[in-house]
Amino acid sequence: AMPDAAAPPSSTSLTTRMVAAASACAVLVAGGAGLALYNSGVPHAVAKPAGLLLAPMVSVIEPCLLAPAAGSPGATSDLTAACTGPGGSAAQLVESTLTRLQPAGAAAGRYALGYTLPVPLLQLFRATATGWEIDDAIVGRLVRTVRDNPRPLILYLFSTHFAADAPIEEALAKDPANLASTRDGPLPTGRYYDSKIYNWTFASTATDITARRVQAIQAVLAGLCQLEPKDRAKIRGVTLLGELHHLFPDFERGMGFASPYRVSDYGQPSIAAFRHFLRQEFKTVAHLNRFVDSDYASFDAVDPPSRDIRTEPLKRYAEHIDSFAQGSLPVSGWAFVGTAPAWVHIYRDGEFVGKTAVGLGRQDVLKARPEFGDANTGWRLDLDFKRLPPGLHRIDAFLEQKPGELTAIGTRQIAVMDKRQQTPVLVPQKPLPASVPATATLQAYVDQPVAESSYYFNPLVPLWHSFRAQQVAAYLRYFDGVVGASCLADTPRYTHQIVPFTNPSWDANKFAIQTSLQKMGTVRLGVSLYGEASYGSSFANWYGSTVHGGYGVTEFHPLKAMNATALQQVLDRHAAQGAEFLSFFVEPQWHDQLVARGHNIFSFDPENARFGSDRLYAAMQQLLSPAKLGGAAAIATTAATAATTTPATLQGKVSAPASPTP
Repeated sequence: AMPDAAAPPSSTSLTTRMVAAASACAVLVAGGAGLALYNSGVPHAVAKPAGLLLAPMVSVIEPCLLAPAAGSPGATSDLTAACTGPGGSAAQLVESTLTRLQPAGAAAGRYALGYTLPVPLLQLFRATATGWEIDDAIVGRLVRTVRDNPRPLILYLFSTHFAADAPIEEALAKDPANLASTRDGPLPTGRYYDSKIYNWTFASTATDITARRVQAIQAVLAGLCQLEPKDRAKIRGVTLLGELHHLFPDFERGMGFASPYRVSDYGQPSIAAFRHFLRQEFKTVAHLNRFVDSDYASFDAVDPPSRDIRTEPLKRYAEHIDSFAQGSLPVSGWAFVGTAPAWVHIYRDGEFVGKTAVGLGRQDVLKARPEFGDANTGWRLDLDFKRLPPGLHRIDAFLEQKPGELTAIGTRQIAVMDKRQQTPVLVPQKPLPASVPATATLQAYVDQPVAESSYYFNPLVPLWHSFRAQQVAAYLRYFDGVVGASCLADTPRYTHQIVPFTNPSWDANKFAIQTSLQKMGTVRLGVSLYGEASYGSSFANWYGSTVHGGYGVTEFHPLKAMNATALQQVLDRHAAQGAEFLSFFVEPQWHDQLVARGHNIFSFDPENARFGSDRLYAAMQQLLSPAKLGGAAAIATTAATAATTTPATLQGKVSAPASPTP
């Protein structure tokens, strides 16, 4: 059995100490000087991992680590004994699951096979007569899993807005101080498909939700730090919290550009921090007023923009906000052109402004038109309108399937408005290029902009979004400091972020995670890649434009079937461009049988036909046991051949759905 860890502090003393500490280093300060606070106290240099580790996320939490009661789904007697008996852990369940992917004694594949161990932070608490306390038995099973399984692992310290079905969540949600706020107040509990959403705030670390996350992390770290160095060395990386981004109502359907515009965080700590951010940026209110063309008497008079000029009265124009008020609008849609590469050319008032490839993921289009057989029909170009003259403008989209041959696929007239809302008049137009008739197989549509829509630029809005993005990064840095102060200071630490800007139908500013995807000191990049983002060129193109020295793929699913050759090519590409680990969901298996639980629809699993997951599982099995394909050299040769004839599905850009945390 694992030695007893030091007793955690009581809930009262913990909260008191956390609030006191947060007064010095809460996420209430933005700008370079403020953000530096979250990188202090981490003196160790973190070594770069060597090679790509395949680290499937084995779902061992419910059937093992939480000690399911007899008779509950998945609770067989011998599994229960392995998990909860003296010295019990999930080590045997992990190995039983991984052995199905790579049988014992099989020839090793090109990449090492480990696992991702999810640690649901809020599930580590139990209610007692004196309050919420860490359940040392669960922590012990987690730690012994690391000790007793010989494989390398990624430690996933999980606590996001997706519910973990932990009893403490309901208690924490009763305190509005723990919840993110829109302009209308704290966000209530929501849903994302079958998952409950708790809209936790990260605008301040002086909250009970933050204190409990820290308490749980420190309890796990205390146990891990008592392991032998050889066992701690198995931990190849730590991912922090999971998806962290700003929130909005109707999480399942509210990711796009539709009105009304409601985003977090408008709580009082966030408003105070925004004013501090503006002081740091502009020094004097006169400078701010010149920049935003307003008349604030002081920084304390500034409120974040929160009202729509089209439907609500404003005291100042600077109060206006919507999905476009930062000064850009998407020109986007879809086109089905078969296998030929295609580009969409965009003209504004008869002038060419740019072109974009057809190839972004549109799962909604594939669902509506399954005969297309391909989700990568989307396209998008963001049009900056900040410096356009007020008036009526015409947007035209043309599809180019052959060089120099353009086919008109849509025209939209829009109004760029000034703050006085003068009646717009048509601006001068230039002749459009010649258009050839559409082919019989061409099908296309322009989703954005909506015809006769209006657009207002408010220079305060980009400042608000920049501040919100810094809030995300600062909260992650805070938890990087928590882990960095432990015996895992030298272990690489990663974010676990979605990439919403790759989805042509989403408003990335709602999420405000741009800063957290950039270089952040000792926090390495971790991203969840779904659909074409996992196998196409768009992520590689974006990644190549950054200064990152490596990354982790925290969730991976192509959303379509692949054979071993195609999958090997994808893995090789990630390894070549710096991926240090790649994680995908797998279901636990015991005695060659699936363990009964609420299975994740995105799990690579022989019994899950959705999104080609069963065929992806078989392909991964082949890669991990290359003898089944005639040896590692056979796969390498086949993959090299495939690389010279890259299919159209590996070209173009990407769109990923919401990262589907179970």
